[in-house]
Amino acid sequence: MKLIIIGGGISGLSLAYFLLEKKPSLDITVIEAERKAGGKIWTDRTGGFLCEGGVNGFLDNRPKTLELASKLALSPLRSNDNARKRYIFSDGRLNLLPDSPPAFFMSNLLSLPGRLRIVGEMLVPKWKGGDETLAHFARRRLGKEAFEKLIDPMASGIFAGDPEKMSLKSCFPKVYNLEQTHGGLIKGMLRLQKEAKKTGQKVGAGPGGVLTSFYDGMGAFINAHTAFLGERLKTGIGAQAIDKIGNAYIAHLSDGTSLEANSVVCASPAFATAEMLKGLDKDLSSTLNEIYYPSVSVVCLGYKREKLGRSPDGFGFLVPFREGRKILGTLWDSSVFPNRAPEGYVLLRTMIGGARRSELAESGDEKLIDLVRGELKDIMEINAAPDFAKVYTHQKGIPQYFLGHESKLRVIDDIVNRFKGLYLTGNAYRGIGVNDCIENSAKLAERIVQGI
Repeated sequence: MKLIIIGGGISGLSLAYFLLEKKPSLDITVIEAERKAGGKIWTDRTGGFLCEGGVNGFLDNRPKTLELASKLALSPLRSNDNARKRYIFSDGRLNLLPDSPPAFFMSNLLSLPGRLRIVGEMLVPKWKGGDETLAHFARRRLGKEAFEKLIDPMASGIFAGDPEKMSLKSCFPKVYNLEQTHGGLIKGMLRLQKEAKKTGQKVGAGPGGVLTSFYDGMGAFINAHTAFLGERLKTGIGAQAIDKIGNAYIAHLSDGTSLEANSVVCASPAFATAEMLKGLDKDLSSTLNEIYYPSVSVVCLGYKREKLGRSPDGFGFLVPFREGRKILGTLWDSSVFPNRAPEGYVLLRTMIGGARRSELAESGDEKLIDLVRGELKDIMEINAAPDFAKVYTHQKGIPQYFLGHESKLRVIDDIVNRFKGLYLTGNAYRGIGVNDCIENSAKLAERIVQGI
């Protein structure tokens, strides 16, 4: 059986691994339009600094990614204990994010009425109106202040998203289920903690787990997949269109050639998949094009340690939209993982753009560096010029799960199921993180093998 996987990001690469693990005789070709596989996982060793141009890690709370890393002979690297300290830039200063209920109620991050309003969440009735935006949910259950200072920056940090448009159910299904199953967040947490005591597990409303990567960055994960696939992976070749003739699929490639196969998996971004499939089904193409991808830029700045007004001793900080700043947040990468900066230097990694300010991410390298320097001067009191600077811009960077995303997925699934041997996967559909992509690839590999 011949199978083509279009897209050499982590979804396509891991799918190829799982398929070959289950059925080594499969004739698989993975094609990637860029010259280097990896998609948004992009590690760049330059000037003595290790910069993550995109994804900087995954949480170790879901086993499939760790299992895959082990099979590829990789040793995961957990983030330093420093990374447990996270900050929110609020009211003009960096505020340590409390890591326990007692610390939260002693913190000044929220006003006393704001803290009491969160306790009042237990009295808020369960929502019965179907899916809602993250902003509506947070204001309704936790209050305006908690939404603006806690939930809003979290949405920016994970999705580079706009909580006024994000679907709670699609973006944070665990939080949605807590309310629907247990009647509220605090009620649900208490119930789950009671049940978890029997197994000794820890539970939380958030994703949980410890940020994990590899000593040589997330690119090591891609390199291991690339080595495993060998000549099965073709880079620098994109798919321009997909036709179906009888029981066969024909992928027309950017170099003027074509590939024929029994099955095709589109593991490419939704907008790229839409272009490929417009000749196969216009309704499918149109629905895929409705998934919005704002642009995001990552600005990496390196400094001699003594130049900093304060030593970065934590994970970094996020910035609520209400603060009116131009950045989403900054991660103190050299405090999170070793091997990110030369001895005596620090590496700061700042995110710009996203759903609210997509155009800002496309300002150009020099303007983005100046912008970040100005923001860090105000926020971290860094007045000195950086010793190193590098910008990574992702046009159409992160897919957004807006209100109605679940309905889009039903339309997409209904149409795709009419085409035997056609599959879609990737972070545009059911989870944007590395763990989501790998788990979805494992499930899809099972489906494909069972259907052979």
